[in-house]
Amino acid sequence: MESLFRFFNQYHKISNASQNALLEVIHETHVAKNELLQKIGVTCKTIYFIKSGIARIFYYKDGIDITESFAFENHLIARVESLFTGKPSLKGIHILESADIIAIDANRLFKLYDSHHDIERLFRIIFEQAYVETVNRIESIQFHTAEERYKNLLFETNYLQQIPLKYIASYLGITQVSLSRIRAGIK
Repeated sequence: MESLFRFFNQYHKISNASQNALLEVIHETHVAKNELLQKIGVTCKTIYFIKSGIARIFYYKDGIDITESFAFENHLIARVESLFTGKPSLKGIHILESADIIAIDANRLFKLYDSHHDIERLFRIIFEQAYVETVNRIESIQFHTAEERYKNLLFETNYLQQIPLKYIASYLGITQVSLSRIRAGIK
């Protein structure tokens, strides 16, 4: 659990009592490569911390598999639109590389907010940062070329070689052929 609390400390340090309370609402699990962590059509009730491995959030549009986002080692992943509304999600979470995961039961976590205000503050800061990242992603699509978005993705992570090109292309909103051309031009 050390990696999870190191991750939390980047945002907001919480008390030992709050750490112990969090330990009561989390558990570790392993998910094999190409497994679904959460299926489409299910209500999200869990926030996941990726200790190792790679995951993606995806959906289908007109029968085409679209990647919305990736989560790498030491990142959180959840379908927050479902988590906060309580409605089934049109998106799923797919494990791209075998992953060791810490699962946080969201309902139990949210109940801790009343008695552990530092936990509430921690997750408010985390969710605010995630919102900013979402806005930045939308603005990237609006204002940057596919090549610029690809270069940015290269800058953000060292894991791209482990992700099938079809998922990277769909994340960038381009075809695999276009991605191949961009990659050839960068080398």
